[in-house]
Amino acid sequence: MISTASLDIRDLVTGTGAFGPADIRNLLEALGSEPTAHRDLRGAVQELEGAGDRSPASAVRLGVCQYLLGRAHDALETLKSGDGGALARFFQGRAHAALAAGDATHVERACEAYEAAQKAGYDATACGVAIAEVLRDAGRGADAAKALEKLPNRDGSADFWALRGVMLADDGGPLGDTVTALEKALALDAGNPTALFAMGVINDRLGNDDEAKGCYERSLKRYPGSVGALLNLGLLYEDEDDYPAAQRCYKRILEAFPDHPRARLFLKDSSASGDLKLDEQELRSRDRIEQVMGLPVTDFELSVRSRNCLQKMGIMTLGDLARTTEAELLESKNFGETSLVEIKEMLASKGLSLGQMAAPVAAEEAVVEAVEPSADEQEIFSLPISELNLSVRARKCTTKLGIATIGELVRRTGEDLMECKNFGVTSLNEVRERLAERGLKLRGD
Repeated sequence: MISTASLDIRDLVTGTGAFGPADIRNLLEALGSEPTAHRDLRGAVQELEGAGDRSPASAVRLGVCQYLLGRAHDALETLKSGDGGALARFFQGRAHAALAAGDATHVERACEAYEAAQKAGYDATACGVAIAEVLRDAGRGADAAKALEKLPNRDGSADFWALRGVMLADDGGPLGDTVTALEKALALDAGNPTALFAMGVINDRLGNDDEAKGCYERSLKRYPGSVGALLNLGLLYEDEDDYPAAQRCYKRILEAFPDHPRARLFLKDSSASGDLKLDEQELRSRDRIEQVMGLPVTDFELSVRSRNCLQKMGIMTLGDLARTTEAELLESKNFGETSLVEIKEMLASKGLSLGQMAAPVAAEEAVVEAVEPSADEQEIFSLPISELNLSVRARKCTTKLGIATIGELVRRTGEDLMECKNFGVTSLNEVRERLAERGLKLRGD
Protein backbone atom coordinates (compact mmCIF):
# COMPACT_ATOMS: atom_id res chain seq x y z
CA MET A 1 0.00 0.00 0.00
CA ILE A 2 1.27 3.49 -0.90
CA SER A 3 1.98 5.82 2.02
CA THR A 4 -0.86 8.32 2.28
CA ALA A 5 1.67 11.11 2.79
CA SER A 6 3.19 10.44 -0.64
CA LEU A 7 -0.13 9.99 -2.49
CA ASP A 8 -0.61 12.62 -5.21
CA ILE A 9 -4.41 12.87 -5.27
CA ARG A 10 -4.54 15.26 -8.20
CA ASP A 11 -2.40 12.99 -10.34
CA LEU A 12 -4.39 9.92 -9.28
CA VAL A 13 -7.74 11.50 -10.20
CA THR A 14 -6.88 13.55 -13.29
CA GLY A 15 -4.01 11.48 -14.67
CA THR A 16 -3.97 8.52 -17.00
CA GLY A 17 -2.37 5.98 -14.68
CA ALA A 18 -3.96 3.08 -12.86
CA PHE A 19 -7.23 3.70 -11.05
CA GLY A 20 -8.57 0.48 -9.54
CA PRO A 21 -9.82 -0.85 -6.19
CA ALA A 22 -6.35 -0.71 -4.60
CA ASP A 23 -5.85 2.90 -5.69
CA ILE A 24 -9.27 3.85 -4.33
CA ARG A 25 -8.38 2.14 -1.05
CA ASN A 26 -5.24 4.31 -0.83
CA LEU A 27 -7.38 7.36 -1.53
CA LEU A 28 -9.80 6.42 1.27
CA GLU A 29 -6.90 5.99 3.70
CA ALA A 30 -5.63 9.47 2.79
CA LEU A 31 -9.08 11.02 3.20
CA GLY A 32 -9.32 9.52 6.69
CA SER A 33 -5.89 10.65 7.88
CA GLU A 34 -4.64 13.66 5.88
CA PRO A 35 -6.21 17.06 6.70
CA THR A 36 -5.54 18.40 3.19
CA ALA A 37 -6.83 15.34 1.31
CA HIS A 38 -10.43 16.57 0.99
CA ARG A 39 -9.28 19.89 -0.40
CA ASP A 40 -7.06 18.14 -2.93
CA LEU A 41 -9.86 15.77 -3.97
CA ARG A 42 -12.37 18.60 -4.41
CA GLY A 43 -9.84 20.50 -6.49
CA ALA A 44 -9.19 17.48 -8.72
CA VAL A 45 -12.93 16.89 -9.18
CA GLN A 46 -13.49 20.53 -10.15
CA GLU A 47 -10.68 20.25 -12.68
CA LEU A 48 -12.24 17.14 -14.25
CA GLU A 49 -15.71 18.69 -14.26
CA GLY A 50 -14.37 21.81 -15.97
CA ALA A 51 -12.60 19.83 -18.68
CA GLY A 52 -14.12 19.61 -22.16
CA ASP A 53 -14.70 16.18 -23.62
CA ARG A 54 -14.04 13.41 -21.15
CA SER A 55 -12.99 9.93 -22.10
CA PRO A 56 -15.03 7.01 -20.67
CA ALA A 57 -12.12 6.22 -18.33
CA SER A 58 -12.06 9.83 -17.05
CA ALA A 59 -15.82 9.66 -16.53
CA VAL A 60 -15.33 6.64 -14.29
CA ARG A 61 -12.66 8.44 -12.23
CA LEU A 62 -14.89 11.49 -11.88
CA GLY A 63 -17.99 9.46 -10.98
CA VAL A 64 -16.15 7.49 -8.31
CA CYS A 65 -14.75 10.68 -6.77
CA GLN A 66 -18.14 12.41 -6.85
CA TYR A 67 -19.50 9.45 -4.89
CA LEU A 68 -16.63 9.72 -2.38
CA LEU A 69 -17.53 13.39 -1.85
CA GLY A 70 -21.13 12.41 -1.03
CA ARG A 71 -22.58 13.47 -4.39
CA ALA A 72 -24.40 10.24 -5.23
CA HIS A 73 -26.82 11.77 -7.77
CA ASP A 74 -23.96 13.39 -9.71
CA ALA A 75 -21.99 10.14 -9.55
CA LEU A 76 -24.84 8.16 -11.16
CA GLU A 77 -25.16 10.65 -14.01
CA THR A 78 -21.40 10.74 -14.63
CA LEU A 79 -20.94 6.96 -14.49
CA LYS A 80 -23.58 6.51 -17.21
CA SER A 81 -20.99 7.90 -19.65
CA GLY A 82 -18.24 5.67 -18.26
CA ASP A 83 -16.76 2.63 -19.92
CA GLY A 84 -19.33 0.22 -18.47
CA GLY A 85 -16.58 -1.83 -16.84
CA ALA A 86 -16.49 -3.58 -13.51
CA LEU A 87 -15.37 -0.53 -11.49
CA ALA A 88 -18.05 1.70 -13.03
CA ARG A 89 -20.75 -0.87 -12.29
CA PHE A 90 -19.60 -1.38 -8.71
CA PHE A 91 -19.71 2.33 -7.91
CA GLN A 92 -23.06 2.68 -9.60
CA GLY A 93 -24.16 0.17 -6.98
CA ARG A 94 -22.52 2.25 -4.26
CA ALA A 95 -24.32 5.39 -5.45
CA HIS A 96 -27.71 3.65 -5.62
CA ALA A 97 -27.10 2.22 -2.13
CA ALA A 98 -26.39 5.73 -0.80
CA LEU A 99 -29.80 6.85 -2.12
CA ALA A 100 -31.69 3.72 -1.05
CA ALA A 101 -33.08 4.90 2.30
CA GLY A 102 -36.82 4.28 2.01
CA ASP A 103 -36.57 3.77 -1.75
CA ALA A 104 -37.01 0.18 -2.93
CA THR A 105 -36.12 1.14 -6.50
CA HIS A 106 -32.60 2.20 -5.53
CA VAL A 107 -32.22 -1.01 -3.49
CA GLU A 108 -33.01 -3.16 -6.52
CA ARG A 109 -30.83 -1.09 -8.84
CA ALA A 110 -27.94 -1.29 -6.39
CA CYS A 111 -28.19 -5.09 -6.33
CA GLU A 112 -28.41 -5.22 -10.14
CA ALA A 113 -25.33 -2.99 -10.47
CA TYR A 114 -23.32 -5.15 -8.06
CA GLU A 115 -24.31 -8.30 -9.95
CA ALA A 116 -23.29 -6.65 -13.22
CA ALA A 117 -19.96 -5.63 -11.66
CA GLN A 118 -19.31 -9.23 -10.63
CA LYS A 119 -20.07 -10.50 -14.13
CA ALA A 120 -17.68 -7.87 -15.52
CA GLY A 121 -14.86 -9.18 -13.32
CA TYR A 122 -15.08 -7.26 -10.04
CA ASP A 123 -14.23 -9.28 -6.92
CA ALA A 124 -17.13 -11.68 -6.34
CA THR A 125 -16.89 -11.60 -2.55
CA ALA A 126 -16.85 -7.78 -2.46
CA CYS A 127 -19.95 -7.68 -4.67
CA GLY A 128 -21.74 -10.28 -2.56
CA VAL A 129 -21.00 -8.45 0.68
CA ALA A 130 -22.19 -5.19 -0.90
CA ILE A 131 -25.48 -6.83 -1.93
CA ALA A 132 -25.96 -8.22 1.59
CA GLU A 133 -25.24 -4.77 3.06
CA VAL A 134 -27.85 -2.98 0.97
CA LEU A 135 -30.45 -5.66 1.72
CA ARG A 136 -29.74 -5.46 5.46
CA ASP A 137 -29.99 -1.66 5.42
CA ALA A 138 -33.36 -2.02 3.66
CA GLY A 139 -34.64 -4.21 6.50
CA ARG A 140 -34.47 -7.43 4.50
CA GLY A 141 -32.38 -9.37 7.00
CA ALA A 142 -33.34 -12.84 5.79
CA ASP A 143 -32.42 -12.00 2.17
CA ALA A 144 -29.16 -10.44 3.37
CA ALA A 145 -28.27 -13.59 5.30
CA LYS A 146 -28.88 -15.77 2.24
CA ALA A 147 -26.73 -13.50 0.08
CA LEU A 148 -23.94 -13.60 2.64
CA GLU A 149 -23.91 -17.33 3.19
CA LYS A 150 -23.56 -18.27 -0.49
CA LEU A 151 -20.44 -16.17 -1.05
CA PRO A 152 -17.36 -17.87 -2.52
CA ASN A 153 -13.90 -17.51 -0.93
CA ARG A 154 -15.41 -15.59 1.96
CA ASP A 155 -13.08 -16.70 4.78
CA GLY A 156 -10.34 -14.32 3.66
CA SER A 157 -12.64 -11.29 3.45
CA ALA A 158 -12.60 -8.83 6.36
CA ASP A 159 -15.79 -7.24 5.03
CA PHE A 160 -17.55 -10.63 5.12
CA TRP A 161 -16.65 -11.32 8.75
CA ALA A 162 -17.50 -7.75 9.79
CA LEU A 163 -20.96 -7.94 8.23
CA ARG A 164 -21.49 -11.43 9.63
CA GLY A 165 -20.71 -10.16 13.12
CA VAL A 166 -23.07 -7.20 12.73
CA MET A 167 -25.88 -9.44 11.48
CA LEU A 168 -25.37 -11.88 14.38
CA ALA A 169 -25.80 -8.90 16.71
CA ASP A 170 -28.94 -7.84 14.79
CA ASP A 171 -30.46 -11.29 15.38
CA GLY A 172 -29.56 -11.30 19.08
CA GLY A 173 -27.06 -14.11 18.64
CA PRO A 174 -24.56 -15.15 21.33
CA LEU A 175 -22.16 -12.33 22.17
CA GLY A 176 -19.21 -14.71 21.91
CA ASP A 177 -20.08 -15.63 18.29
CA THR A 178 -20.49 -11.96 17.38
CA VAL A 179 -17.14 -10.98 18.90
CA THR A 180 -15.39 -13.93 17.25
CA ALA A 181 -16.62 -12.86 13.81
CA LEU A 182 -15.60 -9.24 14.41
CA GLU A 183 -12.15 -10.27 15.66
CA LYS A 184 -11.65 -12.33 12.49
CA ALA A 185 -12.46 -9.23 10.46
CA LEU A 186 -9.95 -7.13 12.40
CA ALA A 187 -7.29 -9.81 12.10
CA LEU A 188 -7.62 -9.51 8.31
CA ASP A 189 -8.00 -5.71 8.29
CA ALA A 190 -7.15 -3.90 11.53
CA GLY A 191 -8.83 -0.73 10.31
CA ASN A 192 -12.10 -2.26 9.10
CA PRO A 193 -14.62 0.46 10.04
CA THR A 194 -17.67 -1.80 10.23
CA ALA A 195 -16.00 -4.21 12.65
CA LEU A 196 -14.47 -1.40 14.73
CA PHE A 197 -17.80 0.40 15.06
CA ALA A 198 -19.56 -2.81 16.10
CA MET A 199 -16.85 -3.57 18.68
CA GLY A 200 -17.18 0.01 19.93
CA VAL A 201 -20.93 -0.45 20.46
CA ILE A 202 -20.38 -3.73 22.34
CA ASN A 203 -17.80 -2.15 24.66
CA ASP A 204 -20.01 0.91 25.06
CA ARG A 205 -22.90 -1.23 26.29
CA LEU A 206 -20.63 -3.15 28.65
CA GLY A 207 -19.35 0.09 30.18
CA ASN A 208 -15.82 -0.28 28.78
CA ASP A 209 -15.60 3.38 27.82
CA ASP A 210 -11.87 3.50 27.03
CA GLU A 211 -12.08 0.47 24.73
CA ALA A 212 -15.20 1.83 23.05
CA LYS A 213 -13.59 5.22 22.47
CA GLY A 214 -10.52 3.59 20.94
CA CYS A 215 -12.65 1.53 18.55
CA TYR A 216 -14.69 4.55 17.43
CA GLU A 217 -11.58 6.69 16.92
CA ARG A 218 -9.88 3.98 14.84
CA SER A 219 -13.00 3.43 12.74
CA LEU A 220 -13.05 7.11 11.79
CA LYS A 221 -9.59 6.87 10.22
CA ARG A 222 -11.19 5.11 7.25
CA TYR A 223 -13.22 7.49 5.10
CA PRO A 224 -16.16 8.12 5.14
CA GLY A 225 -16.67 8.26 8.90
CA SER A 226 -19.72 6.53 10.36
CA VAL A 227 -22.39 8.90 11.69
CA GLY A 228 -23.07 6.41 14.50
CA ALA A 229 -19.40 6.35 15.48
CA LEU A 230 -19.25 10.16 15.57
CA LEU A 231 -22.40 10.42 17.71
CA ASN A 232 -21.30 7.76 20.20
CA LEU A 233 -17.75 9.11 20.36
CA GLY A 234 -19.11 12.58 21.06
CA LEU A 235 -21.09 11.23 24.01
CA LEU A 236 -18.00 9.52 25.42
CA TYR A 237 -16.05 12.78 25.14
CA GLU A 238 -18.86 14.54 27.02
CA ASP A 239 -18.58 11.97 29.81
CA GLU A 240 -14.95 13.08 30.16
CA ASP A 241 -16.01 16.76 30.15
CA ASP A 242 -14.12 17.21 26.86
CA TYR A 243 -16.87 19.30 25.29
CA PRO A 244 -14.75 20.81 22.47
CA ALA A 245 -13.89 17.29 21.21
CA ALA A 246 -17.55 16.27 21.43
CA GLN A 247 -18.62 19.33 19.47
CA ARG A 248 -16.07 18.56 16.75
CA CYS A 249 -17.74 15.15 16.29
CA TYR A 250 -21.21 16.66 15.94
CA LYS A 251 -19.98 19.43 13.62
CA ARG A 252 -18.31 16.84 11.40
CA ILE A 253 -21.69 15.17 10.92
CA LEU A 254 -23.40 18.48 10.22
CA GLU A 255 -20.83 19.35 7.55
CA ALA A 256 -22.11 16.39 5.52
CA PHE A 257 -25.73 16.37 6.77
CA PRO A 258 -26.68 19.92 7.81
CA ASP A 259 -30.17 18.89 8.93
CA HIS A 260 -29.20 15.78 10.91
CA PRO A 261 -31.60 16.05 13.90
CA ARG A 262 -29.62 14.19 16.56
CA ALA A 263 -26.32 15.86 15.69
CA ARG A 264 -27.97 19.30 15.91
CA LEU A 265 -29.59 18.54 19.26
CA PHE A 266 -26.44 16.93 20.69
CA LEU A 267 -24.35 19.92 19.59
CA LYS A 268 -26.80 22.26 21.31
CA ASP A 269 -26.77 20.22 24.53
CA SER A 270 -22.98 19.87 24.47
CA SER A 271 -22.49 23.61 23.98
CA ALA A 272 -24.83 24.34 26.89
CA SER A 273 -23.03 21.84 29.15
CA GLY A 274 -19.65 23.29 28.19
CA ASP A 275 -20.84 26.78 29.09
CA LEU A 276 -21.68 25.56 32.58
CA LYS A 277 -18.09 24.59 33.33
CA LEU A 278 -16.44 26.85 35.86
CA ASP A 279 -13.79 29.11 34.41
CA GLU A 280 -10.36 29.40 35.97
CA GLN A 281 -11.24 32.46 38.06
CA GLU A 282 -14.33 30.75 39.50
CA LEU A 283 -12.29 27.67 40.36
CA ARG A 284 -9.71 29.77 42.19
CA SER A 285 -12.46 31.56 44.09
CA ARG A 286 -14.08 28.29 45.11
CA ASP A 287 -10.76 26.84 46.24
CA ARG A 288 -10.08 29.92 48.39
CA ILE A 289 -13.48 29.65 50.06
CA GLU A 290 -12.96 25.94 50.76
CA GLN A 291 -9.58 26.69 52.36
CA VAL A 292 -11.09 29.42 54.55
CA MET A 293 -14.00 27.18 55.55
CA GLY A 294 -11.52 24.57 56.75
CA LEU A 295 -9.70 26.90 59.16
CA PRO A 296 -10.06 25.75 62.82
CA VAL A 297 -11.68 28.24 65.22
CA THR A 298 -8.74 27.69 67.60
CA ASP A 299 -6.57 29.68 65.17
CA PHE A 300 -8.41 32.85 66.27
CA GLU A 301 -8.22 34.81 69.53
CA LEU A 302 -11.56 34.16 71.20
CA SER A 303 -12.69 34.60 74.79
CA VAL A 304 -12.71 31.53 77.00
CA ARG A 305 -16.52 31.63 77.14
CA SER A 306 -16.90 31.72 73.34
CA ARG A 307 -14.32 28.98 72.85
CA ASN A 308 -15.99 26.72 75.41
CA CYS A 309 -19.45 27.22 73.92
CA LEU A 310 -18.25 26.41 70.42
CA GLN A 311 -16.49 23.29 71.69
CA LYS A 312 -19.67 22.09 73.44
CA MET A 313 -21.64 22.54 70.20
CA GLY A 314 -19.08 20.57 68.19
CA ILE A 315 -18.13 23.62 66.08
CA MET A 316 -14.53 23.11 65.05
CA THR A 317 -14.02 25.16 61.86
CA LEU A 318 -15.18 28.38 60.24
CA GLY A 319 -17.22 26.22 57.89
CA ASP A 320 -19.09 24.75 60.87
CA LEU A 321 -19.87 28.31 62.01
CA ALA A 322 -21.03 29.38 58.56
CA ARG A 323 -23.45 26.44 58.63
CA THR A 324 -24.81 27.49 62.04
CA THR A 325 -27.46 30.16 62.43
CA GLU A 326 -27.48 33.01 64.97
CA ALA A 327 -30.52 31.51 66.66
CA GLU A 328 -28.79 28.15 67.09
CA LEU A 329 -25.79 29.82 68.77
CA LEU A 330 -27.99 31.82 71.15
CA GLU A 331 -29.75 28.62 72.20
CA SER A 332 -26.47 27.43 73.73
CA LYS A 333 -26.19 28.01 77.49
CA ASN A 334 -23.92 30.95 78.48
CA PHE A 335 -23.65 32.17 74.86
CA GLY A 336 -24.68 35.82 75.03
CA GLU A 337 -24.66 38.91 72.85
CA THR A 338 -21.01 39.68 73.62
CA SER A 339 -19.88 36.29 72.36
CA LEU A 340 -22.17 36.65 69.34
CA VAL A 341 -20.55 39.96 68.34
CA GLU A 342 -17.11 38.42 68.80
CA ILE A 343 -17.98 35.48 66.51
CA LYS A 344 -19.51 37.73 63.86
CA GLU A 345 -16.39 39.92 63.74
CA MET A 346 -14.16 36.85 63.40
CA LEU A 347 -16.21 35.51 60.47
CA ALA A 348 -16.42 38.93 58.80
CA SER A 349 -12.62 39.17 58.79
CA LYS A 350 -12.65 36.16 56.42
CA GLY A 351 -15.60 37.26 54.31
CA LEU A 352 -18.09 34.90 55.97
CA SER A 353 -21.23 35.26 58.06
CA LEU A 354 -23.33 33.15 60.40
CA GLY A 355 -25.82 30.88 58.61
CA GLN A 356 -24.29 31.64 55.21
CA MET A 357 -23.98 27.94 54.37
CA ALA A 358 -26.91 26.71 56.48
CA ALA A 359 -29.16 24.19 54.80
CA PRO A 360 -32.51 25.70 53.79
CA VAL A 361 -35.48 24.60 55.82
CA ALA A 362 -37.52 22.27 53.65
CA ALA A 363 -41.14 23.19 53.20
CA GLU A 364 -43.50 20.63 54.61
CA GLU A 365 -44.80 18.52 51.74
CA ALA A 366 -48.44 17.71 51.50
CA VAL A 367 -49.15 14.08 52.19
CA VAL A 368 -50.36 12.40 49.02
CA GLU A 369 -52.39 9.28 49.44
CA ALA A 370 -50.63 6.43 47.64
CA VAL A 371 -52.59 4.80 44.83
CA GLU A 372 -52.09 1.07 44.42
CA PRO A 373 -51.05 0.39 40.80
CA SER A 374 -53.16 -2.00 38.77
CA ALA A 375 -51.90 -5.45 37.76
CA ASP A 376 -51.11 -4.18 34.24
CA GLU A 377 -49.22 -1.19 35.65
CA GLN A 378 -47.26 -3.44 38.02
CA GLU A 379 -46.23 -5.59 35.05
CA ILE A 380 -45.03 -2.52 33.11
CA PHE A 381 -43.27 -1.09 36.17
CA SER A 382 -41.27 -4.30 36.60
CA LEU A 383 -39.90 -4.16 33.04
CA PRO A 384 -36.19 -3.26 32.66
CA ILE A 385 -35.53 0.25 31.43
CA SER A 386 -33.93 -1.20 28.29
CA GLU A 387 -37.51 -1.83 27.07
CA LEU A 388 -37.80 1.92 26.39
CA ASN A 389 -35.02 1.79 23.75
CA LEU A 390 -33.44 5.00 24.99
CA SER A 391 -30.47 6.61 23.27
CA VAL A 392 -26.93 5.96 24.51
CA ARG A 393 -26.83 9.30 26.37
CA ALA A 394 -30.16 8.83 28.17
CA ARG A 395 -29.39 5.17 28.98
CA LYS A 396 -26.02 6.04 30.52
CA CYS A 397 -27.56 8.73 32.70
CA THR A 398 -30.28 6.42 34.02
CA THR A 399 -27.59 3.86 34.83
CA LYS A 400 -25.59 6.47 36.77
CA LEU A 401 -28.75 7.32 38.72
CA GLY A 402 -29.27 3.65 39.60
CA ILE A 403 -32.54 3.39 37.66
CA ALA A 404 -33.01 -0.20 36.51
CA THR A 405 -36.76 -0.54 35.86
CA ILE A 406 -39.55 1.55 34.36
CA GLY A 407 -41.18 1.70 37.80
CA GLU A 408 -38.05 3.26 39.29
CA LEU A 409 -38.00 5.78 36.44
CA VAL A 410 -41.59 7.01 36.85
CA ARG A 411 -40.93 7.63 40.54
CA ARG A 412 -38.37 10.28 39.55
CA THR A 413 -39.14 13.87 38.58
CA GLY A 414 -37.72 15.70 35.61
CA GLU A 415 -35.58 17.70 38.03
CA ASP A 416 -34.16 14.46 39.48
CA LEU A 417 -33.02 13.34 36.03
CA MET A 418 -31.58 16.73 35.09
CA GLU A 419 -29.24 16.53 38.09
CA CYS A 420 -27.21 13.90 36.22
CA LYS A 421 -24.32 15.34 34.22
CA ASN A 422 -24.97 15.38 30.44
CA PHE A 423 -28.70 14.72 30.92
CA GLY A 424 -30.09 17.74 29.08
CA VAL A 425 -33.49 18.88 27.87
CA THR A 426 -33.18 16.69 24.76
CA SER A 427 -32.73 13.54 26.87
CA LEU A 428 -35.56 14.56 29.21
CA ASN A 429 -37.95 15.03 26.29
CA GLU A 430 -36.88 11.65 24.91
CA VAL A 431 -37.67 9.92 28.23
CA ARG A 432 -41.06 11.64 28.41
CA GLU A 433 -41.89 10.57 24.84
CA ARG A 434 -40.93 6.94 25.51
CA LEU A 435 -43.03 6.88 28.69
CA ALA A 436 -45.97 8.54 26.93
CA GLU A 437 -45.95 5.72 24.37
CA ARG A 438 -46.87 3.44 27.28
CA GLY A 439 -49.31 5.87 28.86
CA LEU A 440 -46.88 6.80 31.65
CA LYS A 441 -45.40 10.02 33.03
CA LEU A 442 -42.58 11.10 35.30
CA ARG A 443 -43.58 12.05 38.84
CA GLY A 444 -44.79 15.62 38.88
CA ASP A 445 -45.54 15.83 35.14
